[in-house]
Amino acid sequence: MLFHYIPLFLNLKHPILNKLIMSKFSLKINGNTQEVDVDDNTPMLWVLRDHLKLVGTKYGCGIAQCGACTVHLGENAVRSCQIPVSSVGDQEITTIEGLSENGDHPVQQAWLEVDVPQCGYCQAGQIMSASALLKRNPSPSDAEIEAAMNGNICRCGTYTRIKKAIKTAATATENA
Repeated sequence: MLFHYIPLFLNLKHPILNKLIMSKFSLKINGNTQEVDVDDNTPMLWVLRDHLKLVGTKYGCGIAQCGACTVHLGENAVRSCQIPVSSVGDQEITTIEGLSENGDHPVQQAWLEVDVPQCGYCQAGQIMSASALLKRNPSPSDAEIEAAMNGNICRCGTYTRIKKAIKTAATATENA
């Protein structure tokens, strides 16, 4: 009889075990409170994409090396693929969807003006890193831009246009 129950405990996808290892989290995302019932170690990337259907944040590498999954945790640009939901606490999360309601954030406008994207896959992460930089430092030097954007990989190689767009957004913010 005991052997009948062993497969139940070996199968972690079993509905009974899922109920035992899930936790309820109340997250502040893009100005709204969202409730999710997930495993404590679930990366924020998958909470955002799979549970909350906020798919602007992209999966790139899964090891925090490419920047496609960048979101803001409080004031900081972070890689959501490596942030477990249990570590968020009461910090505000901002995704590309929450950066502005109408796509009129200065960085988003500069991205369009400079015509940055080619394939576009990395652009949400690039924009989130750039907007965090400009919030911290509204007038960054070339070296500061390069340091802040280091680790955001663009497979199309639009780095020159990305830097130009950040400078354009910085100028627009100064003149506003």
